Amino acid sequence: MTFKRFVKISFLTILALLVAGGTFIFFWYRSGGLQQTVIQKIGKQFLSIDENTPPENGQTSIDGAAATNFVQEFFGLREPQTYLIMFLNNTELRPGGGFIGTYAVVTMDKANPNIAKVEGTEVLDNLAPKNFPSEPPAPIREYLGLDRWYFRDSNWSPDFKISAAKSLDLYRKENGVLADDIDAVIGFTPTLVEDLLRISGPVTVNEVEFTADNFTEKLEYEVEYGFAKKNVPFEQRKKMLADLAKTVIISTAKNAFLHWGEYKDLVEKMLAEKQMMVYSPNQDFQKIFESKNWAGEMSGVSYDYLMWVDANLGALKTDWAIERELTYGLNQISDGRYVAKAKMTFNHRGKFDWRTTRYRDYARVYVPVGSKLIRVNGSMKSDKSSDPGVVDQGIENGRQWFGAFISIEPGRTGELSFEYFVSPEVVQRLKANDYRLFVQKQLGTNNVKLSFQLNLSNILAFASPGEPSGRHGDNKYENSMILKKDIELEVRTK
Repeated sequence: MTFKRFVKISFLTILALLVAGGTFIFFWYRSGGLQQTVIQKIGKQFLSIDENTPPENGQTSIDGAAATNFVQEFFGLREPQTYLIMFLNNTELRPGGGFIGTYAVVTMDKANPNIAKVEGTEVLDNLAPKNFPSEPPAPIREYLGLDRWYFRDSNWSPDFKISAAKSLDLYRKENGVLADDIDAVIGFTPTLVEDLLRISGPVTVNEVEFTADNFTEKLEYEVEYGFAKKNVPFEQRKKMLADLAKTVIISTAKNAFLHWGEYKDLVEKMLAEKQMMVYSPNQDFQKIFESKNWAGEMSGVSYDYLMWVDANLGALKTDWAIERELTYGLNQISDGRYVAKAKMTFNHRGKFDWRTTRYRDYARVYVPVGSKLIRVNGSMKSDKSSDPGVVDQGIENGRQWFGAFISIEPGRTGELSFEYFVSPEVVQRLKANDYRLFVQKQLGTNNVKLSFQLNLSNILAFASPGEPSGRHGDNKYENSMILKKDIELEVRTK
């Protein structure tokens, strides 16, 4: 099986999961295509047009005509559609979900996917013209040492809509195949495959066992290093991917009817946890993606807001070894102003090896416009430096952001914190005894611990999520949870 064949089958599997929506699915693969009537039925179900099954978690129901139109267009039932697929490696975390190591271009014609291109992003970037404008963001220039902005580094924005639009822009400028015909951009992380293996169970390929717990590491090793020890030519090193995909798909197919509810839940989970995102320059497509919370957008809430965004810059695949805890504190000072503090603690539990090195991170925290920076602790001028680094700030997508660089050695713990005066709008809510905070999860992250330490001026009357028992009856809100998906906090005082 060729690598292109692997991507074709994998893409079909992902699409089958993506459009599935009831407790039962009939997946019919014949002569390279999915049966059209089945696609339309399951597509409508997944788009929540059944009035007896109202949408959840802020999703918007799509009417029947819009759903039919979307499904017919998305699967090329009217005319061919072309998609740019980005494989986002979240063990090398980037703001848009993960490093773009590989991409594919797929044309969907009457539900039949045809592969136009599959290759590593370094091939596209190395062959790119040298005369198009491509000024990189300052941290990419400073910490990666690059004087041009390439496709592989294009997902610099934490908003997938902005990030994917930039990816598409650079893809066009680098003369990517079918660049002017792209109808949508789809990104997903290895977490999707790991959770798929949790349902189907381990698989063995070429005498190597892959499980949900070792999938990403073993695959990275075999593709990047193991092939040489086995005397496999460099150009054939990705044959492991094709063999693995075939085995996983066969295993999944055997379990599909018995465990379909689990597969359906998996897709919903991956979308909610932002391990899978979609963007389209087609406004009709994009409206549907946004209404279903599939687009990975930054929230536009008008109350307090927090989003911590890390960018692994030159640290191999070190994110697998980093344990994170994000702490948000709020205090009123003597002159009546409120000071917020966002602190990330990085516990580097790895060591120097083929996959892991010191963690080189450019971090940004996004907060409401009108917030004023007071100080930053933990920033570094360079690796292992004792000198504080430059602190950047700006406004993006209606949010104020502050940014700094930090480096953490294996086996050590590092902390980076941003302290700032909260915006006037947030102060007004605090004075009105009705405080709300939206904490947004970075695309592609896993198992970030989130802790709150809020000291308010009055006694708490209500809190959601509620505090643990034993912490009630004072003016403090203290709680901890895992930031698997976006969290909204509401605290009312009396």
